[in-house]
Amino acid sequence: MAVRRITVAAEVGLHARPAALFVRAAGKAPGEVTVAKGVGEPVNAKSILAVLSLDVRNGDEITVRVEGDQAGQVLDELVRLAETRESAGG
Repeated sequence: MAVRRITVAAEVGLHARPAALFVRAAGKAPGEVTVAKGVGEPVNAKSILAVLSLDVRNGDEITVRVEGDQAGQVLDELVRLAETRESAGG
């Protein structure tokens, strides 16, 4: 299992295209992937509706948890996406 706290840098947070890219990357993980905003309850990071429901904005802190094979690689990609400043996701 791999866990990391991230400050979201995308101009629009995890909305629109950044959220879609984040969910797509999470979907590559064979195990469970969750994301939580602040100290809130984690949601399924493979679900676009769940991620959008968090209402993650620029500057918000999220915690991402990845389980299973290649957890570190998947987590690194999710961190890269969350820390990308462009609203188009890079």
